[in-house]
Amino acid sequence: MTARPALALLAVLALSGCATLLGGPGRQTLADIERAKAERLERDGALRAALEATTVALTLEPDDPALRERKARLEARIERAVAEQMQHARAALGRGAYLEARRHFLMALALDPGHAPAFEGLRNEVKEVRFVTHIVRAGESLGSIAQRYYGDRSRSEVIWEINQLPRNPRLTVGASLRVPEIPGVPFYLSPREGADPSRGTIPRDDLAPEIDPLVAEARDALERKNFAEALASVDRVLASNPYHSEGAELKKTILYSLGKTRLGERRYDESYQALVQLAKLTPRYDDLTDLTRQARAGLVQQRYNEGVRLYREEKLEQAIDEWKAVLELDPRHPSARKNIEQAELILKKLDERTKR
Repeated sequence: MTARPALALLAVLALSGCATLLGGPGRQTLADIERAKAERLERDGALRAALEATTVALTLEPDDPALRERKARLEARIERAVAEQMQHARAALGRGAYLEARRHFLMALALDPGHAPAFEGLRNEVKEVRFVTHIVRAGESLGSIAQRYYGDRSRSEVIWEINQLPRNPRLTVGASLRVPEIPGVPFYLSPREGADPSRGTIPRDDLAPEIDPLVAEARDALERKNFAEALASVDRVLASNPYHSEGAELKKTILYSLGKTRLGERRYDESYQALVQLAKLTPRYDDLTDLTRQARAGLVQQRYNEGVRLYREEKLEQAIDEWKAVLELDPRHPSARKNIEQAELILKKLDERTKR
């Protein structure tokens, strides 16, 4: 940017005598940031996080009717979602599906951490469920596996549900299936009469520990590309146990997927933040270095262009903020520093004119 446009802008401002120059970030700017964050989180289905962002924005702008309406709407949505999860949990308890009930109780608590009925249900009504891990062999079906463990082919739907399989699945030889014990139903851990003796006895130490429901939620959210929900779930896992190895690895996967996805969508700010966070956990993750470089370059150009736009709209201080952000990302940027100097010169001359 040459001095000519800067001087021309100064002349326009001087002639108008009433140009409005927005100051640095203030209460309104912070409220706008939180409002936009809340909108994004609500779109992603992260209702609790959206409510928290809305509450922050409302603290900054307590008289904003749109924010009050959003908060009321989110509270109502959360209340309905909690009621729905509790209904599912009760139905699962009625079927003896304790793992499913636990998952719904936990989802209710994720939406409303203070929900006493969900906490009580989780503590008092959900029984521990044990599993065996079954390795699929040639010729097996869900029905034959159910017959193997329960003595009843009709119980195949339990195995189907607990493993979240598609309808009419084709089992792959060598795949692992979790077979849960059903309270009140015989559970055979060794071959019965008439079973194939080559399968041997399933050792007791083959009992698999129950999958952490929050980890399962995080994986499910990741598959749906609901990154906010996935990170919220895995962060709760790590908050309760910082050494949870599966949770730690899953968080890396989520951050990588978030960074790469947002990069493809040209949402460079979100991409760069996710990739930088991943780099703090593991600097040499896959092609992290190359992705971070691309995200940084895109973000630099995006913020530089935003500064130019603000400059043309005579919002000089905001333009300066954007160009300073560019220099934080790329201290050797060829134009950002020069533009800042020119914009600051204009502001100085405007200030001198005002004091006359």
